[in-house]
Amino acid sequence: MVKPGITGWAQINGWRGETDSREKILHRVEHDLYYIENWSILFDLYIVARTPFALIRGEGAY
Repeated sequence: MVKPGITGWAQINGWRGETDSREKILHRVEHDLYYIENWSILFDLYIVARTPFALIRGEGAY
């Protein structure tokens, strides 16, 4: 349904990198489903705008 991209709702919320535990998989899927259910151009622009800050913070980078 949704093509992969450079960034995403799960990624900017700290759920990026390898999914080596059930918890990480569940959180990533929850965020991905939220994105699918609430998609809009403004939501995409918000994600793109927050991406640099998520990279600088480095939270969830494993």
